[in-house]
This record gives sequence, C-alpha cells and structure tokens, in this order.
Amino acid sequence: MGISDHHNPLSSVLKQLQRQASIDDSGKKRKCDNGAQSESSQAASDLGESPTKHPPGVKPSKAASGKRSIADQEASKAASAEFLAMCSIKERDLAVKERDLAVQESVKKMDLLDRLIAKPEPLSESEEALKQKLITEMLSK
Repeated sequence: MGISDHHNPLSSVLKQLQRQASIDDSGKKRKCDNGAQSESSQAASDLGESPTKHPPGVKPSKAASGKRSIADQEASKAASAEFLAMCSIKERDLAVKERDLAVQESVKKMDLLDRLIAKPEPLSESEEALKQKLITEMLSK
C-alpha cells in the first residue's frame, strides 16, 4: 500500500491546520450567537433604522414548506385541472390529425390508381403489380 498517515509529516501538518481553522470558525460563530453585533448592524441601529430581519433557519423553513394555505391548495387544484383539460384537448387534436393523415394517404393512393388506369400505353410489370395492389387495398376497405 502507500505511506500511512502516521508517518507522513505533511498529513499531520494538514490535520493540525484544519483543527486550527475549525477552532477559529467556531469562535466566530459563538460571538454572533452571544448577541454581539457587527459594525454594520450597530450603524443601522444608530441611524434609527431597525436591523434587517434574518431569514429563518433550516428547520423552520422545512416545517413551513409542508404547510400550505387553503388558497395555495385551491390554486394547485385549479392548475392541475387546467393541465388535465389541456391534455385532453391535445389528445383530441392528435386523433384528428391522425385521421387527416390517413385520409390524405388514401387520397394519394386513389390518385395514383387513377393515373395508372388512365395511362393509354401498356403498363410495365411493376406498374401492373402496383395497380393490382392498389385495387385490392381499395376493395378491402
């Protein structure tokens, strides 16, 4: 394996620096929690303005996110009903488009069959086979 952490002087120095950084950070945090104000908040209170309101913590925010007002619930229901209505309209439009495409394809086949029947000169083998195929398709519908 590699060099263990116990024998590597760089890793021990790094760990020591990390410990010092965490101690320094926790001291700053305690100062703020004890009610000490920063210079900017003291200046705001000297001017007669109220200090800015801090946002709620993580736990209160999560607790509040689960609670919705009745108006929010009704708006959500209305939005979902509107979405379902739009989906049903879209499905109907799609069905109409599919029918239109089927009709257009049928018209194209009839037009091709009309041209093959109206052709005065003798038909080639492939044209005759296509003509027979189109006739059987039209009769089977």
